[in-house]
Amino acid sequence: MSKLGKLFKGGNSSKSKAAPSAQEALARLRETEEMLGKKQEYLETRIQRELALAKKYGTRDKRAALQALKRKKRFEKQLTQIDGTLSTIEFQREALENSHTNTEVLKNMGYAAKAMKAVHENMDINKIDDLMQEITEQQDIAQEISEAFSQRVGFGDDFDEDELMAELEELEQEELNKNMTNIRLPNVPSTSLPAHPGRQPSLPSSSRPSRAASSRRKEDEDDIKQLAAWAS
Repeated sequence: MSKLGKLFKGGNSSKSKAAPSAQEALARLRETEEMLGKKQEYLETRIQRELALAKKYGTRDKRAALQALKRKKRFEKQLTQIDGTLSTIEFQREALENSHTNTEVLKNMGYAAKAMKAVHENMDINKIDDLMQEITEQQDIAQEISEAFSQRVGFGDDFDEDELMAELEELEQEELNKNMTNIRLPNVPSTSLPAHPGRQPSLPSSSRPSRAASSRRKEDEDDIKQLAAWAS
């Protein structure tokens, strides 16, 4: 049987029920370490004192010097034993601290396991799968909606461009015909041209153009200028 099994085997005995807690045992061990530390300081002081006495007596009083050396040896032996005891106590204290830590960790992990079990009891893996599938479907629908909104909507854009160009040309031709209709051509003068370009025939006063004729001629010239400007 392992030491761990022997330890837990006697857990139901009366002695185990009266056993101190880990905190109490650790406190006792620290007190013991402190006490042994003070004893070490005392022994080291006595060793130095006995060594000084042995040097003091020397060969003058060999008996007293030898007695001092014997006491020094005993103190040194006690000091060595205390060193071993402190090492054992330190090891036991560290083991107890680790055991206490492991016990607390195990207890807390047990609490966490119970809490996790209680949470999982209210969860159905099938429901989780259904929920995740529904979430995926809704995400796909949302993606389709976003793509539909992002597409360019063209109302009335599906017309034949050739038909539109033909209609535009008809409109331009109608506008051109309308402008041509509104233009008046100048009247042909009724008088004959002079025989010599550089000589103006003298006309009688009755044959001189009237003011109305001059005004009409000016209007004809203006119409010709407008026609030329439009053609250019």
